[in-house]
Amino acid sequence: MADNSKDDFFQLMKRFGSFLTLKVSNLFQNLDSRSVGAIAGLAFAIVFTWRILRSPSGPQRRRPKRQAVTPGSSGVNSHLSANVETSGVSPSSEDSSTQNVIDEFFQPVKPTLGQIVRQRLSEGRKVTCRLLGVILEETSPEELQKQATIRSSVLEVLLEITKFGDLYLMERVLDDESEKNVLVALEDAGVLSMVKDKVLFCSTENGRTSFVRQLEPDWHIDTNPEIIFQLARFIKYELHISPTKPERAAMNVFSSTSLEQFFGTV
Repeated sequence: MADNSKDDFFQLMKRFGSFLTLKVSNLFQNLDSRSVGAIAGLAFAIVFTWRILRSPSGPQRRRPKRQAVTPGSSGVNSHLSANVETSGVSPSSEDSSTQNVIDEFFQPVKPTLGQIVRQRLSEGRKVTCRLLGVILEETSPEELQKQATIRSSVLEVLLEITKFGDLYLMERVLDDESEKNVLVALEDAGVLSMVKDKVLFCSTENGRTSFVRQLEPDWHIDTNPEIIFQLARFIKYELHISPTKPERAAMNVFSSTSLEQFFGTV
């Protein structure tokens, strides 16, 4: 029984090697704590399977003595059928079970939103972002004189950014009423508590450019192509939010239809 268990284990390892060759490259592309846990779990499964193979399934019975069978008799067929029934396991079922175990532990691990945000931002820890057309539904300073509406779809992304870095929000406003509308909207959506004293207002587009230059962020997010072009020489990375795919201003400038689309949440 021990020899058979060892043979079964080696067969399992052989089949495991063939599956490992095909799938290990995909696993290490997104290696994280979950992936490491999956590898540890797989090792445990192999040891567990080996121990099951080693342990006898029940009391061993004495093997009946082989009976002499004359050529042409049905004794050979009966003896073979008895052996198959005694084993209770067919090669195809063993292969299927092995494949199921391996596939279970090599299922692709879906990264969390926080991991996606860090990866897309290249671990950049300081981000500046305009409000209009990115975080707010409104797209012009004139609209802010009446109201300010937060895009609910960006809230999760903003939260993940603030978890590991500094996020500065900025916008051009025409009056104090516009500024008040923006702050109230940010507070009602829970964004103001994320950024606290990092919401900046100015009266001109050049004022926003000056804010970015002074803060020297790793990333700046904007909808104005002129500002994107002007800052491309000074900022490490930029994200241009535009409903249509614009011509790339520089190698360090990326584009997307929305902030949430850039991080794959829509």
